[in-house]
Amino acid sequence: MKSDSQNINHQENAWWFIVAQGQLVLQPQGDFVPYGNLDDLPFSASLVSGKIKIGEYQASPCYLVQFSEQLDVGLGEYSTLRSLLGCVDDALFYMAGRAFQISLFYQTHQYCGKCGEKMHNIDWEIAMKCYHCQHRCYPRVSPCTIVGILKYKHFLVGLNQRQKKYTRPVFTTLAGFVEAGETLETCVEREVYEESAIKIKNIQYVSSQPWAFPHSLMMGYIAEYESGEINIDPRELCSAAWYDMNNLPVLPNAGTLARKLIDKLVAEFS
Repeated sequence: MKSDSQNINHQENAWWFIVAQGQLVLQPQGDFVPYGNLDDLPFSASLVSGKIKIGEYQASPCYLVQFSEQLDVGLGEYSTLRSLLGCVDDALFYMAGRAFQISLFYQTHQYCGKCGEKMHNIDWEIAMKCYHCQHRCYPRVSPCTIVGILKYKHFLVGLNQRQKKYTRPVFTTLAGFVEAGETLETCVEREVYEESAIKIKNIQYVSSQPWAFPHSLMMGYIAEYESGEINIDPRELCSAAWYDMNNLPVLPNAGTLARKLIDKLVAEFS
């Protein structure tokens, strides 16, 4: 994809992902993400000149527009990316996530990590380049695995440390980031054992999901219990337990890969 601040077509209908301070402009109706052409939308000249094409959705281009402050653009209210989860189709949610990840990339790569000089936006792809040492950077993607584990119609789910601050904690499947030199399957086994002391077997890949919190690519698996008793790592989890599939705790929302893995196990083994 490339920066598209030139050759602006005012009659072109497009999707507008306007990001500022970790939130984006959403409308309360329709597909939530603003859609239309420049002549019909209340865009300022500064917004138009800074747009970056990030892809297409439903045969229309998608543009990222970044602000350092939450400026009123007359299109809707600023809200979180999570508020779109389960409210729009996957393709639109992933495009919104892409907008967040690319915005974060530009914010965090202003200076070269190799020599410290100023980085510059490449106008024909989404990348930053240092013309002093020729170092080039692309948006970061962090691979991680997530796994639904079955033991005689019971699921292993845990409450991670990040959920402690919420009044309605959500129990989820175990997950973790892939380490250097590690296969995805090895990561699944290691993370489960490190977090819960449980060993698993029959690991099967299900599907993947880009997860822009902040820049993960989640690979989902299901597996079966092999051995061990739960002994959590308190740095990762507050608690973990086996739950009967007919008496599950509060689970992740529909649209998440964690929920997809749990629903798949329920469908196959209930």
